[in-house]
Amino acid sequence: MSVPDHEYHVYDYEVNLNGDSAAARVINLVKPNCKVLEIGAGPGSITRHLSGLKQCDVIALEVDESAIRKLKPHARCIIAADLNLTNWTEQLANEAPFDYVIAADVLEHVLDPLAVLKGMKSLLGPNGSVILSLPHVGHHAIIACLMDEDFGYRDSGLLDRTHIRFFGLKNIDKLYADAGLAIAEAQFVVYHPIETEFAEQWQKLSSELKRALSANPYGHVFQVVSRAMVVANVATPIKLMEMPVENRGTHAATRVALGPALAWARKNLSPELRGKLRNLARRIGLKI
Repeated sequence: MSVPDHEYHVYDYEVNLNGDSAAARVINLVKPNCKVLEIGAGPGSITRHLSGLKQCDVIALEVDESAIRKLKPHARCIIAADLNLTNWTEQLANEAPFDYVIAADVLEHVLDPLAVLKGMKSLLGPNGSVILSLPHVGHHAIIACLMDEDFGYRDSGLLDRTHIRFFGLKNIDKLYADAGLAIAEAQFVVYHPIETEFAEQWQKLSSELKRALSANPYGHVFQVVSRAMVVANVATPIKLMEMPVENRGTHAATRVALGPALAWARKNLSPELRGKLRNLARRIGLKI
């Protein structure tokens, strides 16, 4: 069964490789002409750049049939597998080892992230790397939601309704350590709360509370992108809580100006149309 190119999928988005999104950072961590396993590849938003621009040999693992239909042009081989089953790595025995095993915004969707990460490690070549991107539950926007007694799930973002695991920076460090991996490179995707989907909740906080929360620099970390290797291959492991947080400024004025329109869109537009608007915004460098 074929699928029209225009068929909407919530995880189908454009990636600006010169931007600071998690997807762009993941792609830029991969060296060209390598063998890559992308886990939870979705409809191929990252995959198309790995196999295209990077000229990598890409094997993709995905369970969503509608995503697989869109993914097919972008990977040499697609394996339909459920990460919540313990035998998923067996389906890759004939393809391993890999230079990179990537899970971009995936582990928050699985029942046992540590078991999946250990499985990823088992598929690496001698000098291979795991690359993860994970949403940061310690972001100020999430704190604002809790203060507003409104922990409301959405179609995508920090509180994607399919997220079942949540990670602070210390939890990410421990996840890697428990898997026998050490972080060789790490980057923070930084957004002010007013640049997120929870700008309304942040605006409800008092000025005093906003100032108090802002004393924590890690509260602006929206996502964590990291590359890890087996411990013996990393001379100086990185600890996330020891990393500085980029002071990149914000698009706050733009967000405030767009606030009423965005609130109306979230309330009145379909998920498909909102997805198209998000893609358009990403192309011009705006996070909405």
